[in-house]
Amino acid sequence: MTIKTQAYLVHLLTASGAVFAMLALLEAVQEDWAMMFVWLIVAFAVDGVDGPLARKTQVKVNAPRIDGELLDLIIDYLTYVFIPAFALFQSGLLPGWTGWFAIIVITFMSAIYFADTRMKTSDYSFSGFPGCWNMVVLVLFAIKPDFWIILVLVVVLAAAMLFPIKFVHPFRTKRWRAVTLPMAFAWTLFGGWAAWVDFDPQSWAHWGLIVTTLWLLFAGIVQQVLYREKL
Repeated sequence: MTIKTQAYLVHLLTASGAVFAMLALLEAVQEDWAMMFVWLIVAFAVDGVDGPLARKTQVKVNAPRIDGELLDLIIDYLTYVFIPAFALFQSGLLPGWTGWFAIIVITFMSAIYFADTRMKTSDYSFSGFPGCWNMVVLVLFAIKPDFWIILVLVVVLAAAMLFPIKFVHPFRTKRWRAVTLPMAFAWTLFGGWAAWVDFDPQSWAHWGLIVTTLWLLFAGIVQQVLYREKL
């Protein structure tokens, strides 16, 4: 198989995320939240591996007809933002006006963030919260906190998109990658487990989700403080 063929196959792998997004949306319309998250986690896993494969096969050189970065952003917006925001609204976790407020804030701020040319830092981390609402909403479905806590969390994370706060990229941020990458894999495992058991509150997956989510949220901020990094 030629390197050009491999490069175009990587684009096809990335594009498969659109199919998983549609499958997740169909489950969301049926309010089968567990299966919706299963498909979102599959899309999350694809998003995790297609980047390294794209760099390995040098898709910009060997498959330049397709803009892999644009393709990835389109699918990420669907799976990271649009469908999770719909689920948060439709599930009733945020009643009345709070649900409308959340979906407007999440979709609007995320659209601005995804178009920000300064999204990535010099060490390939993210500058500002990277719009991973799929991860946030899955944890909210699992632990079901009071709606005021959810609302405050939405506001804080949406605001964090605007400020130079570092969030690590599990694959590309070298510092602490030996911990962060396994944490990302563990989050995927615990997320799939939690969804598969229909968010049973007795499941140990909930604790795994909480621990791994806290690491992925705060590792970059801790690096900023310890190493006095400027983004």
